[in-house]
Amino acid sequence: MQTLLLYVAVALSVAFGAKKTPPTAVCLSAEEYKIYEQLNAYRKQYQLPRIPLSASMTVVAQAHAKDLETNQPVKGNCNLHSWSDQGSWSPCCYTDDHAQAECMWKKPKELSSYPGEGFEISYWQSNGANANEAIAGWKRSAGHNNMMINRSMWKKLTWNACGVGLYGNYAVVWFGREKDPEGEAKKCQ
Repeated sequence: MQTLLLYVAVALSVAFGAKKTPPTAVCLSAEEYKIYEQLNAYRKQYQLPRIPLSASMTVVAQAHAKDLETNQPVKGNCNLHSWSDQGSWSPCCYTDDHAQAECMWKKPKELSSYPGEGFEISYWQSNGANANEAIAGWKRSAGHNNMMINRSMWKKLTWNACGVGLYGNYAVVWFGREKDPEGEAKKCQ
């Protein structure tokens, strides 16, 4: 009977979109960790503090990189910040006019216990994404670069959490202002 009640509780929480909590052992691949290290080395050049590696934001980043590669939500006017309708999240068509930005910003709350909004930089490379090319690409893009080093519209914000995902042709980094109650992700052993 207890097993049946547990099954029903889990099924109801999945069916009604209960918030997901990241597993206790969230880790980054060597290439994902390289993105994290290069991001912080770049920030150091501007005398900016290291951003804590967030377990929750990493769960979101890894889910999004995999969704981008596997389900290809980048269609029509939907750009790289879009999410498909093929996962445990609400679909999101993020357009260049930022009209649906909130659907992306809320993903950390939707997929984890992270208490705040998230902001993402994303990268695509047809022959497979990697750390060096992703960081170089983001540096060349004013909007992405500004987010990485807190310039322009990001100047007054302090990043207290970030997560990294890399899957196939896609790399993403998520940034957040709040500290992650789930703690830090680690490099996979």
